[in-house]
Amino acid sequence: MEITIRGDKIKITEAMKNYIEEKIQKLNKYLENSSNIHANVVVKVKNYDQIVEITIPLKSFILRSEESQDDFYAAVDKAVTKLERQIRKNKTRLMSRQEKSYDFSFVEFEEIEENDSKIIKRKKIEVKPMDEEEAIIQMELLNHQFYMYKDRETDKYAVVYKRKDGGYGLIESE
Repeated sequence: MEITIRGDKIKITEAMKNYIEEKIQKLNKYLENSSNIHANVVVKVKNYDQIVEITIPLKSFILRSEESQDDFYAAVDKAVTKLERQIRKNKTRLMSRQEKSYDFSFVEFEEIEENDSKIIKRKKIEVKPMDEEEAIIQMELLNHQFYMYKDRETDKYAVVYKRKDGGYGLIESE
């Protein structure tokens, strides 16, 4: 697995780099063709917290984990453990989806606005056709509170979201 590590307001030392690489390489046992996979790691500092964000875009879905701890090594451990748990939890669901040859992937671009607007971050995504269950899986893998998709049957845009009671909600366009 190829790993790109970037520090935001922190200099990444060789020891930090080696630790991250060692931990992420443990995920290879769950991933097929791990030599073709690219992981992006961003280490940030906010006050006294060390924030580790790991994103692994795969062919059919995206794995993402973000953890914050006062100790860098603990944050890396928690982030990798979270990714491992996501893979194990969703492995059977993902395998059954892959047999149906659905495509979970989307292209994501980020832009940060420099002006005084209230919008500080913009994202553009390519919305792919899928059903509700696929959208829920993708939302869970990204660890987001909502996910926008195009309904395969109705060809309309929809948003699936997490409810406070633990369930899911759906907003459909007309």
